Amino acid sequence: MDVETLTGLLREAEEHHGPYEASAPKHNWSGFYAAYIVARENGSTPDKAAKDAVLRVEGALDRTQG
Repeated sequence: MDVETLTGLLREAEEHHGPYEASAPKHNWSGFYAAYIVARENGSTPDKAAKDAVLRVEGALDRTQG
């Protein structure tokens, strides 16, 4: 992946993470961003990638709390 592509995906992730972070339980932003970028790289739309990222973050939180 080139720098321009990664920069664009990081910006997209930031845009989608902001609204989620406002109401989400405490989490590491890096997990959301990583899941978002991987989903986008695998062909997901921005909205689907954001949903996948939320599920990944919340699943990780469930594993640490259980």
